[in-house]
Amino acid sequence: MSSGWEDDKAPKDDPFVSPSGEDAPPSDEPTPPEDDPWAWRFAGEPEEPSEEPAVPRDPVEWPIPYSARSPYTEERPTRYWAEEPPAPVPQHRPRDPLARLFPGLPRSLRVTLDWILTIAGAILIVLALKEWVVNPYRIPSSSMEPTLNCAKPGAGCLGDSSDRVLACRICLDFGPPSRGDIVVFNTPTEAALKCGEGGTFVKRVIGLPGEMVREDDNGFIWIRGPDSKTWEKIKEPYLSARARQADSAHFGQTWPTDGRPIPKGNYFMMGDNRSQSCDSRTWGSVPRNKLIGTVFFVYWPPDRIGFR
Repeated sequence: MSSGWEDDKAPKDDPFVSPSGEDAPPSDEPTPPEDDPWAWRFAGEPEEPSEEPAVPRDPVEWPIPYSARSPYTEERPTRYWAEEPPAPVPQHRPRDPLARLFPGLPRSLRVTLDWILTIAGAILIVLALKEWVVNPYRIPSSSMEPTLNCAKPGAGCLGDSSDRVLACRICLDFGPPSRGDIVVFNTPTEAALKCGEGGTFVKRVIGLPGEMVREDDNGFIWIRGPDSKTWEKIKEPYLSARARQADSAHFGQTWPTDGRPIPKGNYFMMGDNRSQSCDSRTWGSVPRNKLIGTVFFVYWPPDRIGFR
């Protein structure tokens, strides 16, 4: 029985005959021993050791394609990379701004100081909002019923609690009030004398600078504009017929009473509850510098919340 790939037809004394029966081409390789017919496949000149310095291999990232692996093994190739110094660890910075400003301050003292600054900042923000943006007010009288309620049944109030409203102070910085706006204003001196009370009033703007105001015998309000000889009746959907007829004390009157138009920068104010309102019909118009803000929202009581 033959061994390896030797053909039985090959001459027994010639181990270097190809399987096809043809003579092998001449070769410079040394003749292998006769007792090892396979040695001719691996015979060759030994490699001379190279004197060139070894070139470092490039780093190999894993995974790599299967084709790049060794065809005779499933082992992963060895990785090569240059050693790098470890990245510096970032130094922790305290989040507390007081700790940054005062690193030597004890923590208990920093916490106390932080609370004091927080409360003081909140108070300053509230005061700034009240001074320049929005200010809350409580309706003290029945002069604006039923639009704005009060809680004085003996004084003609309809509500069980006074409405709390917000007045927009900054709105007047962008333009003058319009007819029909509800305005909070500081009481003029004449109003405090004739109405018996001062402080702040809440009324509705009826007459604008340069106009004349008249109330007819049915309680309707008429306006004559600047340089005009005709009167125009204004619409007042916020006023009921009963409230209009109840104000008979001012029927047929015209304001200002001196026959001249409302002065420049002044506004004629009236309450919605005409019979219970001490307003510009009694003490005259309100200067622009007395106005505080326009009422735009009721925030209390809950059943009255809404825009006005």
